[in-house]
Amino acid sequence: MILKLTIDDQTYDIDVPADIMQEAGAFYAKMDQDMDKGWQMSRLWVEKPDLYQRCQIVADRVLGAFHTENKRMVLLMSGYILSRVPHVQEVVVDTSGDITLTEIIA
Repeated sequence: MILKLTIDDQTYDIDVPADIMQEAGAFYAKMDQDMDKGWQMSRLWVEKPDLYQRCQIVADRVLGAFHTENKRMVLLMSGYILSRVPHVQEVVVDTSGDITLTEIIA
């Protein structure tokens, strides 16, 4: 599956192999459990992030992995978004430091 990811004015097509998404199922479930406990989203504490907010959180992790050139993490985090929102059209990642401004376009 392909996730269209826009960072600043650059758009990337992240091709996540289906086998990676399947193998990462337990990892994604653990991520959901962690987020069930609440998450700091920029200046806001979100008690129970909804699906959109979870994807914003994960998109921020994709951004971090992109900056450190951690290709495996880019694939894993992109796979999380694709597994939770399979019909996602594009993710526009905010780079100003405010996770809540990241757009998940489905």
